[in-house]
Amino acid sequence: MNSKQRVHAALNKEPVDRVPIFMWYHPQTAKRLAKILEIPVSYLGEALGDDILMTWINNNYAMEGIVHEQDGESHVDEWGIQWTRIDGFNQITHYPLANATPDEMVNYKFPNDKIGSLIKRMEPLDKKRETYFVGCDASPSAFELYWRLRGMEGTMIDIAENPKLAETMIHHCTEFSLRLSEAACDRFELDWLWAGDDIGGQTGMMLSPQTWQTLIKPYLKQLFDVAKSNGIYAAFHSCGAIRPIIGDLVEMGLDVLNPIQCNCTGMDPFELKKEFGKDLAFMGGVDTQYLLPNGTVDQIYKETAHLIEAMTSDGGGYILAASHTVPPETPDENIFAMYEAAGLSKDEIFDRAAQIRNN
Repeated sequence: MNSKQRVHAALNKEPVDRVPIFMWYHPQTAKRLAKILEIPVSYLGEALGDDILMTWINNNYAMEGIVHEQDGESHVDEWGIQWTRIDGFNQITHYPLANATPDEMVNYKFPNDKIGSLIKRMEPLDKKRETYFVGCDASPSAFELYWRLRGMEGTMIDIAENPKLAETMIHHCTEFSLRLSEAACDRFELDWLWAGDDIGGQTGMMLSPQTWQTLIKPYLKQLFDVAKSNGIYAAFHSCGAIRPIIGDLVEMGLDVLNPIQCNCTGMDPFELKKEFGKDLAFMGGVDTQYLLPNGTVDQIYKETAHLIEAMTSDGGGYILAASHTVPPETPDENIFAMYEAAGLSKDEIFDRAAQIRNN
């Protein structure tokens, strides 16, 4: 069973040879693992058995796809947002609309002339689509793209004091995400379209569920509709405690929810599986706050095995992934224990790395 077959089977709740895998590593963790395996970082997913190939066509590329060597190094992206590496991650240090007037905001020019070059990032993945499950990441898609342009404080003030302006901006942000998504779906044979819009904190949502339903839900649904009209899965990422809107996401046509931050309020993966497993597949749930960095090898193995068993109790509907980036303080043996529980031994991982070096 190749990766493409494995993921499709799991999402359709059909038998698989092992649970599909798609991991997300802190850059420092990835660099360390690549050194251990003696391979370039770009080949790490292949060695670790990732079944999904995906890249960013929207603004997330500026955050995660451009890697600076040293803290303090910066770049300005196509949106006019400045990113600076701080503690290993690219973080925003200039918001182009932070001090803009309402007229300047409404007339902001999205990089529509860059759509061709943005979706071109999918080309290397498209060459492997016969054997891998290929996804296209169009995040951040609506609210999150808005605050990256405006700043979180300005965005929240807009929503409270000028909701009409806020809705106009969310509409414009989504329009751009839609153009990108439609162009990618027209050009490439995809397996899913991935939207992303972080709206959750540790204990609750950044906006009330009612505000989200009024202001954001209708626009995100348009992205899910693009996936459906192209006959592919609709996947969605939001960190944090988003339990109050999961029913809405199902109603909107969502197929796959990520990352299931299990330590956030209302996000127990077993409860979510019980309540929504008939309609949703899940990707994530391996705790990166406490379990992976602090647990014993035995704990990691047992809890990962239990997670997989519970999340596939109805025959599938689950992709093994971390609830956030696997942090640098995570011991190597804990990482390998997680893969062992998924049916991918440490020896097999090192054999894969050796094949990559030989090729």
